[in-house]
Amino acid sequence: MPAPANALRVLIVDDEELARLRLRGLVGDCIEPQATVVGEAANAAQALSWLVTQRCDVMLLDVQMPGRDGTQLAAELRQQANAGLPTPAVVFVTAHAEHALRAFDLDAVDYLTKPVKRDRLHAALQRVAQRLAQRLALPQPSRANEADDVPCIVVSDRGRVVRVPLADVLYFKAELKYVTLRTAEHNYVLDEPLSDLEERLGNRFLRVHRNALVARRAVRALERRVIASEGDEEGGEGWAVCMAPVDEWLAVSRRQVAAVREAIVAAGQ
Repeated sequence: MPAPANALRVLIVDDEELARLRLRGLVGDCIEPQATVVGEAANAAQALSWLVTQRCDVMLLDVQMPGRDGTQLAAELRQQANAGLPTPAVVFVTAHAEHALRAFDLDAVDYLTKPVKRDRLHAALQRVAQRLAQRLALPQPSRANEADDVPCIVVSDRGRVVRVPLADVLYFKAELKYVTLRTAEHNYVLDEPLSDLEERLGNRFLRVHRNALVARRAVRALERRVIASEGDEEGGEGWAVCMAPVDEWLAVSRRQVAAVREAIVAAGQ
């Protein structure tokens, strides 16, 4: 039976045949998102050869393999991505937990240790699906003025995939390793770094602090006040913005005060 058109396409790269067989079974069990194994490789050279003529959305990649190891392959893929070439997301799947830090330096979506648990793999695939949807959600520049294009950001909420119009977003705030997306009615949690969001979303959002990115249109006021913000370099009283319509205050770093003032003036407030 052919795989659903919207299923995640998975390439398994592992030198152990039994490991590949187990991963294939776990991928087949995934319902949300749907996923299908489109290829297998026993080493980095086979994986690169496969990618020359075929495509996948995510690579389940072992670390220790004959020849180039998994981190070397991931580093090569990252170089290709930096050069603008299409490359799959990477989820490391290995028995060696000590490589985790290096894996995330290589922008891996997740790092799973063997024996892989079904729920951990499915959570990793959900993160891949969310990242892929976020990249596709915003219209291309050549289509930006078409009436049917409503820029959105895609989030995962209690097992559902939700498209949140950017016009509804008030701010993004980084807390620990997650980012909170705030609308007037809801809070959503993202795993995309604030720096990536800032670059991707462009001029409609303004960085006001190292932990906050706000919608220019939603900035109501700029004042000096006491803001409880853990790790805030200002300490005590400092500058803050009030976000409409929720009347929530976010800290503003000193170097961003002028930019916030300009945004308020430009909005006619």
